[in-house]
Amino acid sequence: MASGFQTGLEGKPWYVAAAVAVLIAGAVVGATHFLKLEDIRNNIKKEEKKLAKLQKKIDEGRSAQRSLPQFREEVGRLELELDKLLRVLPSRRNTEDLLRRVRTLTEQGDFKLLRFTPRRRSDRGFYYEWPIQIRLDGTYHNLALFFDRVSQFSRIINIEGLRVNSKRGKNAGSHTISANFTMKTYLYIEQEPEDEEDG
Repeated sequence: MASGFQTGLEGKPWYVAAAVAVLIAGAVVGATHFLKLEDIRNNIKKEEKKLAKLQKKIDEGRSAQRSLPQFREEVGRLELELDKLLRVLPSRRNTEDLLRRVRTLTEQGDFKLLRFTPRRRSDRGFYYEWPIQIRLDGTYHNLALFFDRVSQFSRIINIEGLRVNSKRGKNAGSHTISANFTMKTYLYIEQEPEDEEDG
């Protein structure tokens, strides 16, 4: 007696075998379809998470876009503020301009400017201190006017070490005093941009 694979369907009508075959095929197709659907569901969940992240970024972008005019206004205000501060504490010496203005003041006040000597600047952290030695001949009244007009300059200027001597003799003319002092002004130290590292 030959042994072989037994299906248990021997001796049954053909339609029973067909029904069993249909059931088995249906189960295989159903299992395959279920697994494919599960993969699709997982992919849909992943895409939904990506979509939620993108939607959040879009919302943040829209929020930033709504705030853009306010940011621009703030930047404009800060630039004006910086411009005002740089007039008070400039980043360049402008020796010629300062000399011209001092000369104009001395001419308006009937002074004789005998000395205008810029000295070496000193580093004070975020600013430089820049002393200028000045000597001029004039009168007490005009010296007071000179200091008053210097105080109206937009940049910060301090007067230090004032020494006033009276002038005598026929060579003095209308000038009754000789004044020596240090005029100190200040310069903002601009930060150098850092060199980008080679990648």
